[in-house]
Amino acid sequence: MSVPSSSSVGPASRSDSDALALAWRRLGRAATAVALLTSPAFFLTLVVVNDWPIWVAVLVTLFAIAAFRGLVDLICHRLIERPSLYNASERTKAEDVVFRRRRWYWRTRFRRLVLYAFIALVALLLAQLFVRLLLGTGAPFFTPLSAFNEVFPEEQRVQLALQNSLIFFQLPLLFFVNFMIFFGPLLMFGVMQMKAYEPGESDWGVRLEDVRGQADSKQEVERVITLWAAGEEFKKAGGKPERGLLLIGAPGTGKTMLSKAIATSFNSPIMTMPGSGFAQTFIGLDVVMVMILIARARRLARKWGGTCMIFIDEIDAVGMRRNALAGGYGESSPGVRRTEDVLFFGDWGDITPTGDLRLETAAWRERIFAQRAEAERALRDERQPRIMRMMFPGMGGGMALNQLLVQMDGMDNPPVLKKFFTKKWNTFLDAMYIVPGSIFGRSLRRKPPRPRAEQVYFIGATNVPLNALDPALVRPGRMGRHIFFRTPTKDDRQDVFDLYLGKVAHDPDLDRPERRDEIARITGGYSPAMIEQVCSMALTYAHSDGRNAFHWDDLIEAMTTIEAGTASGFEYIPDELRAVAIHEAGHAVASHVYMDGVLSTRLSVKARGASGGHHQAIETEERLIRFRHEQVARIVWALGAMAAERVFYGENSQGVGGDLHAATTEAALMVGQWGMGAEPVDLNGHGPADPTERAELEWQIGRRFERVGREIMNRSSAEVGDTLSTPAKVRQAAQILGQAYITAYCLIAHNREAVAEVADAMVSRIEIHGDEVVRLLDSVGLEAPEIDLTDDAIWPKAALVEDEPPSVIRARLQRGSTED
Repeated sequence: MSVPSSSSVGPASRSDSDALALAWRRLGRAATAVALLTSPAFFLTLVVVNDWPIWVAVLVTLFAIAAFRGLVDLICHRLIERPSLYNASERTKAEDVVFRRRRWYWRTRFRRLVLYAFIALVALLLAQLFVRLLLGTGAPFFTPLSAFNEVFPEEQRVQLALQNSLIFFQLPLLFFVNFMIFFGPLLMFGVMQMKAYEPGESDWGVRLEDVRGQADSKQEVERVITLWAAGEEFKKAGGKPERGLLLIGAPGTGKTMLSKAIATSFNSPIMTMPGSGFAQTFIGLDVVMVMILIARARRLARKWGGTCMIFIDEIDAVGMRRNALAGGYGESSPGVRRTEDVLFFGDWGDITPTGDLRLETAAWRERIFAQRAEAERALRDERQPRIMRMMFPGMGGGMALNQLLVQMDGMDNPPVLKKFFTKKWNTFLDAMYIVPGSIFGRSLRRKPPRPRAEQVYFIGATNVPLNALDPALVRPGRMGRHIFFRTPTKDDRQDVFDLYLGKVAHDPDLDRPERRDEIARITGGYSPAMIEQVCSMALTYAHSDGRNAFHWDDLIEAMTTIEAGTASGFEYIPDELRAVAIHEAGHAVASHVYMDGVLSTRLSVKARGASGGHHQAIETEERLIRFRHEQVARIVWALGAMAAERVFYGENSQGVGGDLHAATTEAALMVGQWGMGAEPVDLNGHGPADPTERAELEWQIGRRFERVGREIMNRSSAEVGDTLSTPAKVRQAAQILGQAYITAYCLIAHNREAVAEVADAMVSRIEIHGDEVVRLLDSVGLEAPEIDLTDDAIWPKAALVEDEPPSVIRARLQRGSTED
């Protein structure tokens, strides 16, 4: 097709819209002036000619003036174009809302007036016919029943009237009452969940500018909604707006907040409905709920110029795959697991069961937000439908999705009644043969009805994967535009903090860009609602201390309370406090030296929840994959605390149990899932020069790694048993653990004074956050040691005990065979 020039198609400029709006204002003023000038004559006619009371005449005259203005608006709306809402000023938009209200009001009144007049005329004609047939005489046209006054006494007339009215109303009334008693309560609870909001009456205090952290998604939604609200130019250019919009994302990512902003910001009505509201007891009632929803939306669309939006929250409650709804959810297919799929404990996804290690990654955030979603519905037993049919025959639902799909497809269809009358009328005229097709160029046939002028668009929100929804629902033409909401990244969180910190009194130090970046870095896993709660709670702490603005310490205390609960008040004895500090310092030092692209964000020895201490870090860049050396670094991080305890105390405490669980699981996944075996022993230039003796020493060191790994391996994890299914894999995992532990031990031993300095800072500060943690670790001068595997001093005593005589080892090496 040819493409019109840009001047004939594109959105009107603001100057054009303002000029047309000004012309409408002048027209309205002129119509008001005409009505006022002619109103005295109308008033005198009522008072002088008809002898009406003055106060009644005044009220009727005022009503007539308003009715005349309404009639002028209706006629002018048919003949004159309204200002476009593209690039329109706020005044023009406000006037547009008022104009639509007036037009809807008077159009309804005039239509009802014509209908009532027609009904009255038909009733009078029928009464005349009835009197003439019954009495054989005529009667006054406007009071035909007065002729019965001469035939029946007054008492008999009253009795007959009561009997006829009872007979006429009794049966339909009883049927309606019975229906409402039985089905009314069932439908009432569903209808009560439908909320309709018209422009100007819904304000949650949320504007589009308040939706932060999802810039790309918000821009895409805003683009689609703008076309829905005022997209006539787009349609004239040949475009077809999407019928539905699907918002997909984890709970707390801003989907519902964005819908509130849409209802507040756009000059179009919106209806909201939870997906669970369609669930009904009896078959067919869920279909009725859908039809009621669509009917109310169409009515609002007619009232407000042709557009209404329906927002269905948690649409997965009605839009799941129909085979899943019939037989329950299927089990997910097995696949390669990530570390975050296995090592994820507590509400905040700690790596260890004890809750003292946490690393923010993209996969970790996805799990955090998915965990906050509602629990999945249980699988339905295959015998449940038969039991239900036996106990309650005919009950059930599940047809709401089908009806919703039908309604989406039928939005562009012509009205049913218009199609019916057009077909009947044209068929009748054609069947008469003598009726021509047209007279003087005027067609006697009704034109084919056009599609409905009003349009209803759908917005759905869900936190389930796209492939879990019915394909018929998410295909193009229905909810074909899919917009994904990611879990808030560091930059997203900083954007949200910029919003909420601007609303509460706070220390100016928190406005520094470095401080804002630090705040966003240490709030991994926070949703926008949680960020708002943190700001409010920090202000609460400040006010409780008699301050009007909160400081950095108040913010930290609020964050820690939300994550781990209020501090338990437990006080360590001095020796135990230092032991916990040494433990956490081991984690922090190992992370700082060996984990590239990771920054520590929190270091604490305050007992909260089930954790005695805590070390938290964040990846500085979003990562989707990790290489082997990065996985080994995570194991070194986990084992750093055990190594620190053994360096400082010569033994370890019970507190390393969670660390060993995490390290063992990581090693098991490396060997069993990701094909990452142990590295060959590298003596780094140490050891004998003779090849045979060197090979013998390398084999012995490999066995030492294995013995160390077996000693610290935590076999209570189900992952270890499932993944390490052969002795060879167990040996490989044990060697990885041994290599990681020796690396961590050498690091702590080489930087003993630095680790002690970090521990001392923790003892004195109790909790350290953000940049302070990084500055502390940078200031102590940590460095990676050069490890000499031939030095027996770095090995635990158990590792030095050979399980085979050297002669046997030498013979095996000479034969060129190995156990592996």
